[in-house]
Amino acid sequence: MIRALSPVNLLASAHATATYIGETLHVPLTLVLWDRSRIELGENSAATITITSANVIASLLKNPTLDNMIKHYTAGSVLLDGELMVVGQLLRSHVKKKDIKRISKKYLFSKMWPFLFVAAHKPVAQHSFDNDAQGSQHKNESNTSYIQFHYDVSNAFYQLFLDPQMQYSCGYFKEWDNSLEQAQIDKLEMICRKLRLKKDEKLLDIGCGWGGLICYAAQHYGVYAHGITLSQEQYAFTLDKIKQLGLEDKVTVEIHDYLTLEGLYDKISSIGMFEHIGLKNFPAYFRKINSLLREGGILLNHGIARRSKANSHTTLTKITPEKRMILKYIFPGSELAPIGHTLNNLEAYGFEVHDVEAWREHYALTCQHWCQRLESNKQEAISLVGIERYRLWVAYLAGVSFGFTAGSILIFQAVASKRSKAKKASQLPPTRADLYSS
Repeated sequence: MIRALSPVNLLASAHATATYIGETLHVPLTLVLWDRSRIELGENSAATITITSANVIASLLKNPTLDNMIKHYTAGSVLLDGELMVVGQLLRSHVKKKDIKRISKKYLFSKMWPFLFVAAHKPVAQHSFDNDAQGSQHKNESNTSYIQFHYDVSNAFYQLFLDPQMQYSCGYFKEWDNSLEQAQIDKLEMICRKLRLKKDEKLLDIGCGWGGLICYAAQHYGVYAHGITLSQEQYAFTLDKIKQLGLEDKVTVEIHDYLTLEGLYDKISSIGMFEHIGLKNFPAYFRKINSLLREGGILLNHGIARRSKANSHTTLTKITPEKRMILKYIFPGSELAPIGHTLNNLEAYGFEVHDVEAWREHYALTCQHWCQRLESNKQEAISLVGIERYRLWVAYLAGVSFGFTAGSILIFQAVASKRSKAKKASQLPPTRADLYSS
């Protein structure tokens, strides 16, 4: 046993295992072990992954969870020289299930069992939400802490990867090779068209972000726009933007929870904040929006969704490993529902659903742009938020992009109007051709 645990034998075991996996899978990556020896896992390597000690392998073998892998990456015990998006794309394109099945478990065990007797390195994440990250309570004060944990990292950090409009939601790519900037402008335009905005109408944007939509709608459609947010950083940025654009007479913003808001609006948008609501709060959410909307007024609800399954009534609140990672380190309190669940609630609480459009591939590409932009501004990002949080965000953006690409997560825009008590016509045009005209 002492011989098996010697550093030389451990290195030899790791080297043999990596070589075997490379010869089986042929992934164009390079693996570097803690003695700086290099193993080419395939030809034309596009990135290098470094494992800094035998204790890291021991940890991953004993606790092969996504959370553990992410902790090792963010703590620097597993290093990456290259873009995470590139590594992910290479793995997706080169590693097939049939190839994985060819790997002999017996051979792997014969080489890796000594690591089971090595002390496991236990990395600790410094930036995590340690309270009710799953959002089981979803009280007003909890909602504020969730939002501020995610959005109040700093405006300067978000500016490193967002477009000039500071749109932190799915872009709309009329052509797949369009720039992110163009896709976000086209998204704003499409939202305004779907809402059928008219001059001097009152628009409410729930979770207004950095004010991109309310300013665009006022500038291009002449509406009176009001935005609400729970983020101090977003509020300060939006207030300054309104002043710079000279829109004080058309656009207002405040820090306000939608549940306590009063007033009546012609149109309401909810873009990318629906994930924060919590499934058990859907009734209160849609009732409140209905009370804020005039009869016949239009709501555009834009939110990420999970796939529906045959036993969806028992899996709505199931927490996957990927979801647990996002809740703990990035997006506490968020919950996803299948689009059918959302539509059922819309109809149950006073709305008539008119249109539903899927933007899954648009969001996959949006997140890819964000991840690559953040990686290209690595040093500045680290100076703003630290190396650990930088790595967490790169992993998050890459993972979400891959999730949308694979279809494990989805996104939809649902357009609905407040049902008329007099059962009047919806006043929508007979076709949607005007949405797509130049």
